[in-house]
Amino acid sequence: MNSAPDPKPRPLDHLAEFGRDDAPALVLRGAVLSWKDLRTRVGRLAAWLADRVPDKGARVATWAAKSELTCLMPLAAARAGLVHVPINPLLKRAQVAHIVGDSGARLLLATSARLATLEDGDLADTCEAIAEDAVLAGVDQVEASLPPSAWDPETLAALLYTSGSTGRPKGVMLSHANMWLGAVSVADYLGLAADDVTLAVLPLSFDYGQNQLLSTWHAGGCVVPLDYLTPRDVIKACARHGVTTLAAVPPLWVQLVEQDWPIDAVTPMRRLTNSGGALTADLVRALRGKFPNAKLFPMYGLTEAFRSTYLDPSLVDIHPTSMGQAIPFAEILVIGENGDVTTSGEEGELVHCGPLVAHGYWNDPQRTAERFKPAPAASRYGGTAVWSGDRVTRDREGLLYFVGRRDAMIKSAGNRISPQEIEEAALASGLVSEAAAIGVPDERLGQAVHLVVRGTGDGEGLRGALRRDLPNFMQPQAIHWVETMPLNPNGKIDRAALQAELTA
Repeated sequence: MNSAPDPKPRPLDHLAEFGRDDAPALVLRGAVLSWKDLRTRVGRLAAWLADRVPDKGARVATWAAKSELTCLMPLAAARAGLVHVPINPLLKRAQVAHIVGDSGARLLLATSARLATLEDGDLADTCEAIAEDAVLAGVDQVEASLPPSAWDPETLAALLYTSGSTGRPKGVMLSHANMWLGAVSVADYLGLAADDVTLAVLPLSFDYGQNQLLSTWHAGGCVVPLDYLTPRDVIKACARHGVTTLAAVPPLWVQLVEQDWPIDAVTPMRRLTNSGGALTADLVRALRGKFPNAKLFPMYGLTEAFRSTYLDPSLVDIHPTSMGQAIPFAEILVIGENGDVTTSGEEGELVHCGPLVAHGYWNDPQRTAERFKPAPAASRYGGTAVWSGDRVTRDREGLLYFVGRRDAMIKSAGNRISPQEIEEAALASGLVSEAAAIGVPDERLGQAVHLVVRGTGDGEGLRGALRRDLPNFMQPQAIHWVETMPLNPNGKIDRAALQAELTA
C-alpha cells in the first residue's frame, strides 16, 4: 500500500488505461471483456453518446440492472463530455420521472421492460428514451472510437441522486476529480492490485457501488458485477470467480454469515469492506469466524463527499464499533456547538473537508447552502466543507464513533430513505389524512420503516398503493392506524413521540 497516493486528479475515463491488454477487466454474464476490450468498448460507447448528444455537459441517464452498458457508462459518458445520471434499477416510474426531469437528462437508456412502465408525461419532450439492446447494437456499428479525453478534472462527471430527511431525491454533483480521487484513495488503503477480483453486488447508482468499479480498475484489477436474488448467489459467485474483494452493507453481511461457505469461496478472499451502516461487535466476530484470513475494513461515507473514514483492519478486534479515521484526501473535523473542534470524548458534528467534497446539489441552491458551508477555521484545506448532520465523538487515539443523526432520515438495508417520500405516497392514495414514516431499530435492516397513518381507508388498499408507487426497499414493515396524531408545540406531528412509542 502506498503511504502517499498521488493527489493529482485526471479525467475519469483514464481509468480505462491501467490494466494489461490480455488481463480480464469485466466479467459479464455472457462474456468477459479484457482490458483491451474495455478500452475499445468505452471509446465506442463514448463516440455513440457524443454523436447522439453533442452538447457538452448534457445529462444522460441509465436505468438498468448491472450490464456492459451500466458498468461502462461512468467512463464513456465522462469521455464524451457528458454527465452520467445512474438511476437505481429498483426505483419505480414516479421516482425515475422525477430524477430524469430534475436532471434535465437528454437521454434515458433503460431496459425495454422498464421503459414500458413509463406513462405519458413522465419524460419531457427533450428526453429521448432508448432501450438498452438498441444502444449496444448501435455501439457495435461504431467504427471510430473516442480517444482518452483531456477534460478539466473539475468539470462535472456525474449526478448521484440521494434522499434526505425531507423532499424528493437530490442530485449530488460529482466532478471528474471527486470520482478519480475517490478511486485512488480506496485502491490505496485497501491495497488493491492487478490480480484482484471484485464482486460488485451493490447498486451502481450508489457512490459505494460505483467505487467497486472505479477503485478496482484504478488498480488494474477485474470486476464481476452481480445482481443477486439470494445470499447463496453471492457465495456461488465468490467460488466461481475466485473473488478477492467483497463489499456489502450490514443487512447483507448478516445474511451471508448465516450461510455455509465452501472453502473455494473463502480461501481467495483478501478483504471485506462495509459501509451504509455500522457493524455490531457480534457481526464482526461472525465475519472473523467465516473469513479468518481476510482483512475487514469498516467504512463510513457520505454521497456528498464520497467516503470519509475507514478503520484499519488491525484495529477492528479492539475497536469493533469505531468508524476509524480519515481516508486519504479527506480531512475530518468534529465541530461542537460553539464552532470549535471538540475535545476527546465530546460530541459534535462530523464535518468533511478537502478535494472529495462534491460540488453541491444539482439545481438546488437552498439545500446546497444547508449542507455545503465554509470549512471551519481549523481546516487545513479551507474552502467548502460538507456539514454532515451526523453526531460523532473522537477518542484519545483519534478514532471516531457514530452517535446519531440530526435529521429524521431512515437508513434501511444500506438505503437512505426520505420519510417524506413515503408519506407523500400514502397521502396520494387518498386513503389517509395524515402520515408519518419512522425508522425503527431492526437487527437485520439497521432500521425498518414503520408508517403511522390517520384515516378511514383500508389497510390492503394502502398496501397496494404503496407497492405500486414505491420501490421494495421503501415499503413499510408495519402500518399503524391511529385516531389522532401526537403534535409538538408548533402544531406539527411529533415524530419524537412516535419514535418513542414505536420503540418502547
